Amino acid sequence: MSSSLATLVTGEEASIIAIQADEVLRNRLVSLGFRVGQRVRLIRRGAFSGPLQVRIGGTDIIIRRRDAARIEISRS
Repeated sequence: MSSSLATLVTGEEASIIAIQADEVLRNRLVSLGFRVGQRVRLIRRGAFSGPLQVRIGGTDIIIRRRDAARIEISRS
């Protein structure tokens, strides 16, 4: 079952299955390490609909929730 990166709960891990964004945003996300097949873990959620802190490999990245909502994941 797929959903978006923005729906993960703290500590949960998933695989990226697609990035549904325009070319500029997709290129920026790819340059940050968001690639199809990559495993991501949600470290924490910012208060009041703030940004998400996610870990890809050994790197922590802060991402806006609206951008995270464009990244499709699989929890399996």
